[in-house]
Amino acid sequence: MLKFSAGQTVFHTQFGTGHVEFNKEETVIVRFDHGLEECIAGSLEIKSDIAENIDRGKLSSPTETASRVLAEAIISVNDNWGVFSKSRIALLPHQLWVCHRVLRQWPAHYLVADDVGLGKTIEAGLILWPLLAKGLVKRLLVISPASLVEQWQFRLRDMFDIRLTRYLPEADTARSDFWNTQNQIVVSLQTLRDDHKGRHQRLLEAEPWDLLIVDEAHHLNADKDSGATLGYRLVDNLVRKNLTKSRIFFTGTPHKGKDFGFFALLKLLRPDRFSPNKPIHQQLPHLRDVIIRNNKQNVTDMEGKKIFKPITVSSETYSYTEEETSFYNILTDFITSGKTYASSLSSNDQRAVMLVLISMQKLASSSVAAIRKALTGRLSRLKEAGNNLQQAQKRQQVIREILSRADESTVSSLTDELQKQDELVAGLSSSLPLMKDEIPLLEILVDAADNITYETKIKKIIEILETRYRNRAVLLFTEYKATQALLMSELMQKFGDNSVTFINGDHRAENVAGSDGKLRTISLKRNDAADLFNDGKVRFLVSTEAAGEGIDLQESCFSLIHVDLPWNPMRLHQRVGRLNRYGQKHPVEVINLRNPDTVESRIWDKLNEKISSIMQALGSAMDEPEDLLQLVLGMASPSLFTELFTDGATVPADRLDNWFDTKSKTFGGNDAIETVQNLIGNCSRFDYQDLKRIPKKDLEDLQPFFETMLLLNKRRVLHEDSGLLFKTPDEWLKDAGVRRRYEDLVFSRDLKGKDAALRVVGVGHKVFDQALMQAGGYDACLTQFSDLEEPLVIFKIFDRVTSQDGNVRQVIIGIKGNKDEILQDWQLIDLINQLLKSKKPSSESENRLESQALHSIIKNSENTLKQHIESLNLPFSVPEIKPLALFIP
Repeated sequence: MLKFSAGQTVFHTQFGTGHVEFNKEETVIVRFDHGLEECIAGSLEIKSDIAENIDRGKLSSPTETASRVLAEAIISVNDNWGVFSKSRIALLPHQLWVCHRVLRQWPAHYLVADDVGLGKTIEAGLILWPLLAKGLVKRLLVISPASLVEQWQFRLRDMFDIRLTRYLPEADTARSDFWNTQNQIVVSLQTLRDDHKGRHQRLLEAEPWDLLIVDEAHHLNADKDSGATLGYRLVDNLVRKNLTKSRIFFTGTPHKGKDFGFFALLKLLRPDRFSPNKPIHQQLPHLRDVIIRNNKQNVTDMEGKKIFKPITVSSETYSYTEEETSFYNILTDFITSGKTYASSLSSNDQRAVMLVLISMQKLASSSVAAIRKALTGRLSRLKEAGNNLQQAQKRQQVIREILSRADESTVSSLTDELQKQDELVAGLSSSLPLMKDEIPLLEILVDAADNITYETKIKKIIEILETRYRNRAVLLFTEYKATQALLMSELMQKFGDNSVTFINGDHRAENVAGSDGKLRTISLKRNDAADLFNDGKVRFLVSTEAAGEGIDLQESCFSLIHVDLPWNPMRLHQRVGRLNRYGQKHPVEVINLRNPDTVESRIWDKLNEKISSIMQALGSAMDEPEDLLQLVLGMASPSLFTELFTDGATVPADRLDNWFDTKSKTFGGNDAIETVQNLIGNCSRFDYQDLKRIPKKDLEDLQPFFETMLLLNKRRVLHEDSGLLFKTPDEWLKDAGVRRRYEDLVFSRDLKGKDAALRVVGVGHKVFDQALMQAGGYDACLTQFSDLEEPLVIFKIFDRVTSQDGNVRQVIIGIKGNKDEILQDWQLIDLINQLLKSKKPSSESENRLESQALHSIIKNSENTLKQHIESLNLPFSVPEIKPLALFIP
């Protein structure tokens, strides 16, 4: 029977290599990388350590020793930085930095407030992969807006092979036990916040979640006066009942302009640090502990080169024809009369009428086609209303249901949230007249619209496509499907049926006239449309706001046209973000279309002047000026912009400037500038100086280790153009997921195709992890290399405190030669790969050193490491240093 003593190195087939802490005869308490385990004595294999090998004069195989150290160093680098995770996308320094920051301590509670387009799902995948692989996260709940659920599911599967189950209400019943039977779930906030048939009770009674991720977390809103939204209350319930161990929130607009809501959001992350009821100055110093924010202006590639180029924005003007001018004048009078009539109604009816009128005004600013469709629909329903009272009442109920959402999103953001329903709203409410004798006035309006044979805005767009944007792929954004259909028709007739595709929320474009003039309905999912556009198979993509978030369109396009301008400037920022993303090879060019004779255009001019002055004020107030537009716009209430455009239509031209200044005085004022200063000044963020700390390693640096392990297992490796081919070693087949034979494996992230996730090799690939496990079990620790000029001692550092979970469980450090040069784990990988490449291992008879000298080398190197250990900034409470291996010349 083996005798175990404290400090001995042992190996366990499940837990790997560890050190004995205490021998209890039948069982042994062993410290492994993940913590303490009590193991049956017979399940442990004693491994010789460096001191024993030195005393016995036993040199190990250079290849085995190098492979063991490489395995430990690879794990060390990846635990700290995630650079070897098998994602299928090139990793950027700021993404690796976010991963490093979040994973250093566990549990983690962070709000990641990066600019749009910086890769939040990549950051999430980098964070998730090692946690899932090590079992620190088994139960994962991702909550996102409905429009982004599919993106989360697809991207984590496609890039990281992380498979989330999509929540479906019909699958969640009292008998199905959905929340316990599924461990990795993605669900929309709009669905989850509604307590449908006991949904919340089942969720709150389920097993706790190891990690909760919330995307667009600013939707978890709490207001001092109106209270918290349903989504906020649900997440707060999960937190208070201790049902989430770690929480990571993502949002580009963490501060919505009210300190109460901001600190209420942070309270969900760290109730011990933040509260909307605490003095702000006491909480500001703690922001750095929870908020991470990276700005496009500051992020770089691995070479330190700035990735994002300045965006060029210009305007193209057009003028209405006589017929268009006549129509818009009649419509303006109609809306003004409707507002006057609404003022005489009850509160609820007044709000309903105003909602319809605002929708009409927004549709008209898009195109005649959009407002004509709504007007004809409304006129038809009004005429039918007397014959079908029941249908009229149903339509009025739709309006009431829309208005009832105010308790969830607050009245101030109601109109903005319902923007996608403007076309529906304007045609509904046939039982709710907008004014007296509405039908005759509507008939006049429809006749005026019918008199317009072509729209000058569309004509201007075609002119741009034939001149400034000639032979370019172009992304065109509009808010409404009717405008989308009109523009698609014009593009097909001018450039051919196969020149254009589309994205909208219904995945269907109706009343599109092809090159033959015949109307048709086209059905296409948005991801399929995006693929056509990104692959260069169509020149134009016409999109509604359905592509405003959660989809990348930068692969073959850098030119964008705003067909219409949404009343919330944040939507413009989001639109541009579809092109101004990592991977964009050209400076993005944007064209705004404007008619200088319209009120909307004059309001936009004033608004752009205001935004420009805010940016200048912030630039002079910040130590390091950066693009803070997204933060500033996120702090403004959407109702402000709605009021500017709706009320501005009735303000005389000579009074517009003063009226605008008064109305918008709170937008970007001193309070907002101070808030942004406090937020930015107290956030953690990637800095160019951090680039020096990030290991410039990637998947190709793993290949020498992997091929060496195959050779040690007497397996021949064939190098084909498509990748590596080999028969799997028998010892690696212990894992059920490992195949007996592999073809076309690659150590590269550039691979595309349906099987790419299976072919890209990195930490987390089952066959590679088996190689790591086997190498870690070697007891080889003392060897010689001919190409080595001076001794190299490799140490493993870990935390003696086992009560703290953490992803970073070990750090590998080398001390080289008499100069006491410290080598980081990634530098050791470079050095050992070079030693393996040289293929000049020493024979055991060469340059044998006395045991006393070898012990002295290790002791001196350990003392050097202890002197510098604080400078290593390790995430350990009580670091423990253990010699791992000694390489001698």
